[in-house]
Amino acid sequence: MTPPPDQLDTAKHDRLARFYRVLRFLAAHPEGATVDAVASFVAMSRRTVYRDLQALEGEIGIPLWSEAGKWGIVEGAFLPPLRLTLDEAVAFFFAARLTAQFADRYDPDMGAAFQKLAEILPPVVARHLERTIDVLASRPPDERLTRHLRLLAHAWAERRIVDLTYDPATYSPGRPHRKSRVHPYLLEASATTRALYLIGFDESRGAVRTFRVQRILEMSLAPETFDAPDPAVIQEGQDRAWGVIADQEEVDVELRFDASIAGLVTETTWHPTARVTREPDGTVLWRARVPGTIEIRRWILQWGFEVEVLAPPELRAEVAETYRKAAARY
Repeated sequence: MTPPPDQLDTAKHDRLARFYRVLRFLAAHPEGATVDAVASFVAMSRRTVYRDLQALEGEIGIPLWSEAGKWGIVEGAFLPPLRLTLDEAVAFFFAARLTAQFADRYDPDMGAAFQKLAEILPPVVARHLERTIDVLASRPPDERLTRHLRLLAHAWAERRIVDLTYDPATYSPGRPHRKSRVHPYLLEASATTRALYLIGFDESRGAVRTFRVQRILEMSLAPETFDAPDPAVIQEGQDRAWGVIADQEEVDVELRFDASIAGLVTETTWHPTARVTREPDGTVLWRARVPGTIEIRRWILQWGFEVEVLAPPELRAEVAETYRKAAARY
């Protein structure tokens, strides 16, 4: 006979509370603790503690170690407590709101992180953040993406090489999947494409490449590690990117914006290399040097007829062809 719902809820609550006490005890004993010591702390039998430890490791994914009769939490599994000022907390709240606007899939790790943040925020801000979490949780999950992000997090933190199978068909229709061994240098998010990217050294190409995480079909951690690159060099490359793609040849882009949107264009610094000149007729000449035109082309198209590409000629031709096709369709 199935127990009544209230009994099931009570049993579930008791189990979670016991898990919490076990983890607190292990966290307070980084050198490890015996099962008897844990059982004494949580006031449960040795058999129950064994089941809880196995559940924490197998069901919940808490990284535990067991050696010479002692159990402990793997070093670095948990980050230290976060202490924020009110202004810092509001800054994190803005980050959560932006995430809710652009994320089209639910990531349980992100949801858990925001939930922990809500617990240390002032009540008014926390209530808004909890509503943001509800918005995120209403979106469909992507189990493959979550699994790959967790693998990448470990590879990134431990400097482990990853073996992956990638689908490049979006930009090259008909191309077969390719396999690569990649040194994860950086994980980056793009608000423009609403996607996550892996930036790392691709052994098969002998160069740093950008991979959209959503297009990774299969991935595994290799036993080999790699030497971390100079963070300043990686950041310099990302600073040059329009969005996240920094592994393309740099080009000089020149645009002319209509006077009607001059204020919108000039009130924001769109790129570190941008140079803006106001013309006597009110139009704006905008120049920048960016790696490739894939990302900036999307930005140019969003301005519609109020912007004209002056250079490079290849980009001008691509934008013109896009508008010709759009006109024909409409």
